[in-house]
Amino acid sequence: MLEFDDIQHILLTRVPALTGRYEFLSFRNAAGGRAWLSVIREKVQSASEVRASVEREKRWVTVAFTWNGLRALGVDETSLATFPEEFRQGMVARGEMLGDTGANHPGNWVGGLASPSLHAIVILFAGDEAERERCVVEHNKFIAQCRDVEVLSSLDLAAVPPFIYAHDHFGYRDRLSQPVIEGSGEVPTPGSGAPLKAGEFILGYSDESGPPANLPQPEILSRNGSYMAYRRLQEHVGRFREFLRQNAGTPEEQELLAAKLMGRWRSGAPLVLSPNKDDPILAADPQRNNDFNYKEMDPQGYAVPLGSHARRMNPRDTAANINRRRMIRRGATYGPHLPEDSPEDGVERGIAAFVICASLIRQFEFAQNVWANDRNFHELGNERDPVIGNQDGTLEFKIPKRPIRKKITGLPVFTTVRGGAYFFLPGIKALRYLATLGDVR
Repeated sequence: MLEFDDIQHILLTRVPALTGRYEFLSFRNAAGGRAWLSVIREKVQSASEVRASVEREKRWVTVAFTWNGLRALGVDETSLATFPEEFRQGMVARGEMLGDTGANHPGNWVGGLASPSLHAIVILFAGDEAERERCVVEHNKFIAQCRDVEVLSSLDLAAVPPFIYAHDHFGYRDRLSQPVIEGSGEVPTPGSGAPLKAGEFILGYSDESGPPANLPQPEILSRNGSYMAYRRLQEHVGRFREFLRQNAGTPEEQELLAAKLMGRWRSGAPLVLSPNKDDPILAADPQRNNDFNYKEMDPQGYAVPLGSHARRMNPRDTAANINRRRMIRRGATYGPHLPEDSPEDGVERGIAAFVICASLIRQFEFAQNVWANDRNFHELGNERDPVIGNQDGTLEFKIPKRPIRKKITGLPVFTTVRGGAYFFLPGIKALRYLATLGDVR
């Protein structure tokens, strides 16, 4: 049985937020960090609390720590050494393997995210801007009293209009395909696969390979926790729109090219089920919009190109061991909407998302290294993920088509990594444990 009252809500629930804020913190000493945590943890909701109150709440708070942050709070070296190597090293040290080179290099990141002084993140999701501002003022007053806690940076979040459904600045519908955790009470939609063992996402439970093993110690610290890979991706909207205009003629052809890059129409309708024209009704139907596979329904990629974003990040029945690669994604967009008829305005906008999993190396890092950035994924030869892959101006995107396939050479950069970090997401009891580390026992 999942311990819903000990699991931070972000792991198991998606709240109806339209805005929010991330704050990135540094602790000058352990006592100061623990004093801050002692107060802020009272604002953090468990999965059971949010499920019981989501209809009437307007604020949802999550707290997580880097490995350096756990050390800064006073976790002893013996315990710190039990965390996995990739988490101990941090995202900056893993950058080359993740594709964080060139413009994506951590040396270009903003907000102190590449600094070893990054210790914690507070994630606020809010129902509206008034609630967000009220929470920001409240936390600023509190931080002003915590002389040993510094806010390195913050990022305000905002949904992209129109608010009919969640979508990114490129216009692609979001939140369409997520794994279901066994015991969560959720029922998978057709095509989403059977519920996965909780240990694939939450520490302390059996995973798809068997009972839990090699967990960080002590157990009170790791149980009901998880890992989060944070990625702040700037979306170059003007460049994306110009690419569509240059490589496709009519507006209908531009929409089809956008769909080929993603693997779905921007409405969310899957190309496998609607290869020739958009179908917004299909897109909005959760009983149908994931009910497809690739091996039998589109083996050659005539509907969904083999190198498209959706096919790379969730290969479905064409990948070995897929149940050990699934990830939970949370997050939001940031920056102002760029109207369709407006030129690029130089203002940064994008997605700031978290990939949540029990193993950063087996799930997130594998997806980045092999699925997103391997040029020879599906034996394509010279391609990377067209949306999030590290493009250098020399790569291709091939669109299978009879009698002659279309090949676009010199794919531009549509997204740039502006920051990232590995966080440990403790359970509710673990937050209390961390806050009282210095107490006499």
